[in-house]
Amino acid sequence: MNQKKKSGKKKLGKKLRQDILDIFESNPGKQLNYKQIAGLLEVSDKQLRKLIFSILTDLADSKIISETQRGKYKFTEGQKTLVGRIEIIRRGSGYVRVEDFDDDIYVDEKNLGKALHGDEVKVKLIKARRKGSEGKVVEVLNQSKRMIVGKLDVQDHFSFLIPDDPRFNADIFIPSSDLNGGKSGYKAIAQITDWPDSAKNPFGKIVEVLGKPESNDAEMKGILALYGINYTFPDEVLNEASRVSLELDKEEIKKRRDFRDILTFTIDPIDAKDFDDAISFEKLGEDKFRIGVHIADVAHYVLENSALDKEAKERGNSVYLVDRVIPMLPEHLSNGVCSLRPNEEKFAFSAVFDLDSKGEILGEWFGKTVINSDRRFTYEEAQEILENKKGELSEELLRVDSIAKIMRKDRLSKGALEIHGSELRFELDDAGRPIEVFKKTQKDANKLVEEYMLLANKRVGRYIGDTKRKVSVPLIYRIHDKPDIEKVQQFAVFLSKFGKKFSYKNERDIALNMNAVFEEMKDQSEFALVQQMAIKTMSKAVYDTENIGHYGLGFDYYAHFTSPIRRYADLMVHRILLNDLEKVNKRYSNLQGTAEHISITERRASEAERASKKYFQAVYLQDKEGEVFAGSITGLTEWGIYVEIETNFCEGMISLKSMKGERYQFDEEKYVVYGTKSGEEFNLGDRVFVKVLSVSLTKRQIDFELMD
Repeated sequence: MNQKKKSGKKKLGKKLRQDILDIFESNPGKQLNYKQIAGLLEVSDKQLRKLIFSILTDLADSKIISETQRGKYKFTEGQKTLVGRIEIIRRGSGYVRVEDFDDDIYVDEKNLGKALHGDEVKVKLIKARRKGSEGKVVEVLNQSKRMIVGKLDVQDHFSFLIPDDPRFNADIFIPSSDLNGGKSGYKAIAQITDWPDSAKNPFGKIVEVLGKPESNDAEMKGILALYGINYTFPDEVLNEASRVSLELDKEEIKKRRDFRDILTFTIDPIDAKDFDDAISFEKLGEDKFRIGVHIADVAHYVLENSALDKEAKERGNSVYLVDRVIPMLPEHLSNGVCSLRPNEEKFAFSAVFDLDSKGEILGEWFGKTVINSDRRFTYEEAQEILENKKGELSEELLRVDSIAKIMRKDRLSKGALEIHGSELRFELDDAGRPIEVFKKTQKDANKLVEEYMLLANKRVGRYIGDTKRKVSVPLIYRIHDKPDIEKVQQFAVFLSKFGKKFSYKNERDIALNMNAVFEEMKDQSEFALVQQMAIKTMSKAVYDTENIGHYGLGFDYYAHFTSPIRRYADLMVHRILLNDLEKVNKRYSNLQGTAEHISITERRASEAERASKKYFQAVYLQDKEGEVFAGSITGLTEWGIYVEIETNFCEGMISLKSMKGERYQFDEEKYVVYGTKSGEEFNLGDRVFVKVLSVSLTKRQIDFELMD
């Protein structure tokens, strides 16, 4: 079936779904089968009747209707309450996300009750909508545990905390006795203590005063608190960490494979403090090389169920804000004991590969080692050696790089996506203010390290997950599902705006053809935007004990092994791999629960990191209000046009309401903003000129005005 026919069938399916929902809504409490539905819709065509049956099954699976008897269905109004987390949107209404429920449940503002953004709620389905269900909040669960960040408004006898996040639809009433020293205008964290039925606002108490607003420290702590990220360690955890010695146990050294006399080096960012990984190199023969991927042996020091282990699991990962790191482990471990610093003997867990010059694996070994890194390279130092083909350890670096390039080429030819990474970075002055904003792109030195980390992660995942094993071993995999075909079709529409055609026969084709587009457009100004839109077609990578492979990397098996200092997943993979190597028959309880938890903490960290970048972008543009810049359109929504400035990569929004001359609307299907009178269009990638209208540090928001 061609794409046009598929699209037509999809539109017909959507219309039929809505017609069926309308029938159930008009007949609440009435049981109907597919023949009765077809009769009411005056449908006699066999194929359409089959489609009706399929839609009824999907609606029942989504719990929008219920199958009361075999083949008979009824709308679920008033029958079911579901538990989920509510997300309030800008207009005041919200959506409840429920596990194992296909669609988010829409909740109108009048049906929110006392639910606040992020609360866990019970919601009752009240009617069907075109894109799912509508519900009403009937109970708020665990709201008293919520921490809310905002600015204090202190009066003579009472105070309010005004939440920073506009999605919180109520200020918090603070009795004077619960101010905890907070002053008017200061940023603070409040905990909700009560919300009486007679009260318009929830009651709360101040648990921490962060300081003056619009200071980096207060704003960063506010972001961390907003996402529930602890920025201090409990005393019990710090005390346990401090008891870990930097000296290596001599008896333990004897049990390990010794790499101390083998050439070993690290390649890391210039400002790195924790060194998770090191690479060793030996030439074994004319065309045989032994390359070791040595990873900090965190599991040797962080014992299961210890205070350190419980804290690391709760955190899930380190968090990297623009001006600070919130580590998963206390600094004594993350930057000291475990870190593979140069010229220090360290315990490692290693994946060692015998390779030929074409990257073919001739042999592999996994196990505990002791190493001594000979040299610490920054990415810039290693890149200079690779480009000039001379310098310290140039022969070894060039050989390791040449093998990495071959492995990368082979990986891409097998369907891996080639995303040219670029990261927004800030240069800060001594006062912590941004003086430059730039994008750092991946070069050969970065790709070299990445390729060997991917190799180790892939081979560890394969070693444990191999289906040929007599006994399967549960493991936390890093999985990445296949792309959403509807989003891929939107990507094709987007590319057509640049005169590019995008087609595919199967899922593997999608990645290969995307790579071809990237290669064709890599020198064009729209390249970064095209990659950004391609990424949006993809599912999110998550942790799971059920392995479905990693689509983006083109791997059947993939597990995180290489960063246990900053990711709890890797620490668990180390433990499971060691048990297997030592023939210890041990299973971890609720491993799937751990996988789900660290997937959540990873998303939380990513959102906090993004918020910190938004804040520093706002700081950078704070003194540039009124200035005009050239930029490119990076996003289109029903409320505005997002633009990234060409020279400093700061992103802000032009409100559609602020655009003069006529009324502008967003067309979701064509993905374009257009003038209702003139038909003037604004597309992704269009170059525009904008004036910096206003900057809010607290909201981390930059407003632009479109210039003619």
